[in-house]
Amino acid sequence: MISVIKDIKVYAPEYLGIRDIVIAGGKIEGIYENIDISDTFIKINVINGKNKIIFPGFIDSHVHLIGGGGEGGYRTRTPELQLSNLTSSGITTVVGCIGTDSECRSIKSLIAKVKSLKEEGISAYCYTGSYAIPVKTLTDVIERDLMLIEEIIGVGEIALSDNRSSEPSYEEFVKLVAQSRVGGILSGKSGVVNVHIGQGKRKLDYLFKLIKESDIPVSQLLPTHINRNINLFIEGLNYVKEGGFIDLTTSSDVNFLEDGELTASQGLKKYIESGLPIKNITFSSDGNGSMPKFNENKEMIGLGICSVESLYTQVKESIKKYNTPIETAIKVITSNVADILKLYNKGRILAGKDADLVIVDEDSLDIDIVISNGIKMVEDGECIIRGTFE
Repeated sequence: MISVIKDIKVYAPEYLGIRDIVIAGGKIEGIYENIDISDTFIKINVINGKNKIIFPGFIDSHVHLIGGGGEGGYRTRTPELQLSNLTSSGITTVVGCIGTDSECRSIKSLIAKVKSLKEEGISAYCYTGSYAIPVKTLTDVIERDLMLIEEIIGVGEIALSDNRSSEPSYEEFVKLVAQSRVGGILSGKSGVVNVHIGQGKRKLDYLFKLIKESDIPVSQLLPTHINRNINLFIEGLNYVKEGGFIDLTTSSDVNFLEDGELTASQGLKKYIESGLPIKNITFSSDGNGSMPKFNENKEMIGLGICSVESLYTQVKESIKKYNTPIETAIKVITSNVADILKLYNKGRILAGKDADLVIVDEDSLDIDIVISNGIKMVEDGECIIRGTFE
């Protein structure tokens, strides 16, 4: 079926004005000022876009699809994520990862989950590995994982500056990044290394050292959780000044922010005020990961769970509360992520790209319709296609 979205404000993510968008074969066929297609010979689905805004489908680059957590024992293991959790949040492309627990959660299980989400209608990928170095891969070699496993696009989340990390040496870390880079080059993928940065004293030391001492381009790294405290955030700004990219985590308990912790929307406001290029910052949710709280003795004293819903919630807050221009705010979950991960068919509303689209109300910015690969997944804010066992 051909679909035409009529008279809608298009943020591609740049603002294009009020346009008509034609969808065919799961792709964006074209964007027009005013198009009139006869349905005499073929059925055409027309979507009224008046008083609506359309965005590229959202990309969440850091989600614990098969669950995370476990820092408080077996009962604190978080559950698997369902399809509707993602689509109702406007997420049409997701990247899965494994965190602290790489013993009872495996790359095999993660790949199987990714394949199931693809069968259910969205685009899904994953990283090989977990917090630990050496990396626990599927094929025993990082380059081989990237070259032979379609769904694997990088490595992560590798933990640094955290009491739960494997405390790798700098040499071990830079060797891992080099392997991921070669695997990315040979496979035509990004080979990005998603780096979990904790509360530790080293902060981004290894990353600054890698920039200074190695020949590996800074684009090979995407450090995340940079908004976990103000000192780390300031270091993150300095890292961007050296050409680096940073990722802010949208999941947080806004009622119980720790000293110095920033919400992602607050972080984006400060980032914009710093005058740094918008293309170098992204948001991710850490969805379904646990939110453990540790005391000064590194003992866990509380536990929450991260939500994929927060990804767009924080972008919306950036727009409505902090007056961030729409086309600036939406880039951190669309085009910026697509560029860093080299997902060339994602992140933009452009002829030939995948028809991943999110339609929102012009005033409230609430999600109305979500289209993934040309298929309507959400309508009137409700999921109309759910996962197999939902």
